[in-house]
Amino acid sequence: MDSTLTRIAAPFPLTHTLLFNHPHSSPSLICFFSRRTHSKRLFNSNCKLVSSKRNAHDDNVVLDEKAYEAERLRLDAQARDSMAETSKREMETSSEDDPKAWKWVIRKRIWDLMEARNIAQNPRPVHHRIPNFVGASAAAKMLSGLEVFLEASCVKVNPDSPQKQVRFLTLSGGKKLLTPQPRLRTGFFSILESHMLSPSTINEACTSVGVAKNGRPIGLDEKIKVDLIVIGSVAVDPKTGARLGKGEGFAELEYGMLRYMGAIDDSTPVVTSVHDCQLVEDIPVEKLLIHDVPVDIICTPDQVIFTNTNIPKPQGIYWDKLSPEKLAQIRILRELKSRIERETGQKLPCGPSEKLPPTAQRKRK
Repeated sequence: MDSTLTRIAAPFPLTHTLLFNHPHSSPSLICFFSRRTHSKRLFNSNCKLVSSKRNAHDDNVVLDEKAYEAERLRLDAQARDSMAETSKREMETSSEDDPKAWKWVIRKRIWDLMEARNIAQNPRPVHHRIPNFVGASAAAKMLSGLEVFLEASCVKVNPDSPQKQVRFLTLSGGKKLLTPQPRLRTGFFSILESHMLSPSTINEACTSVGVAKNGRPIGLDEKIKVDLIVIGSVAVDPKTGARLGKGEGFAELEYGMLRYMGAIDDSTPVVTSVHDCQLVEDIPVEKLLIHDVPVDIICTPDQVIFTNTNIPKPQGIYWDKLSPEKLAQIRILRELKSRIERETGQKLPCGPSEKLPPTAQRKRK
C-alpha cells in the first residue's frame, strides 16, 4: 500500500441542474449543483484507488495515519511560507488603500502581540494561522451556552486548532458536525455524527486525521441545513462584526458554496471564538470586499458579544475574485466552474493572477 494516502470525495456526475443568479453580479455569474450522493474512496498520490471495503454503516478505509498527518503538516508549512512571502510583498509594494495591504498590517500586529504576550498556544508560531490561544476551551464553553448553539442540529465548524473544543462540544452534544477539508485541498466537506463514533473516538474525530478516518465526505448536491456557522478569526471588530481571517480566503469560499447549496441563508448565525486581544477597532468596513464574511456573535474566554452587524453577507461564489491559480488548486470549484460553463455556454469571469501556497501535485484526467 502506498505510504501517502489522501481521501477525497468522488467526482459528482450531473443529473439535473439548478441555476442561481447572484443578485449583485452580472447574469453570467451562475452556479449549479447536481442531485446525487457521493461515495468515499481512498487515493494515493496519483489519485488511484488504493483500498476500500463496505460495511453495514458506511465505507471503511485503511488510512496510514502517520503518513496522512505528516503530509498535511508538510503542505501546511509550505502554505504558510508562501503566505508569508505574499504578505511581505504586498505590504512592501502596495499602498495603504490596497484591499490586501491594510489587512496584512492588522494580522501581523495581532500575531506579533499574541506571541509577545505568550497568549499564543501550539501550534506556534501563530503567524499565518488562525491563531490558537490561551483560553480557547473557555471561549468554546461560552459558545456552547449560546441559544443558537443549544438549538442547532447541524453546526459547521472550521478545522483550526482553537476551535477543536467547539467541534468536541458539537459532537458530544449529539449534534451533526460539518467541517471542511483543510484548505479544501482533498475534497469539500465531511459530516460527522455522534452515532458514527464511540465515546473514546469523539476526541480523535475533532482532528484532521479523525475526520479522514470517521467522516463522511459530501458534495455540492448534499441536502443539508446548517443551523450555525463557527468561523476562526485573526482579528474581529466587536462594534461592526468585521472579521479578518488568515488571508487565504477559504472561509469565504466555504460560505459561498454552502450558500449556493441552499444550506444557509442571511439568517444563519455566524459565530467566532477568539482571545480578547484579537478584538480590534480599526477594520475599515468601507474597505471590506463583497465576499468578506462578517460575524454576528463573538465569544472570548471572558465575554459574549452580539455585534448586530449590518455588513451584508456574501450571496455565493464570486468567480471574478478567484485567481486562475487558486481555482487550479481546488478540484471541486474547478469541476463546478467547467460544468456551469458547459451548461450555460458562457465563460465565467476569473480574477487576477496571484502567487498561491503550493499543494500536493496530483494528476487527474
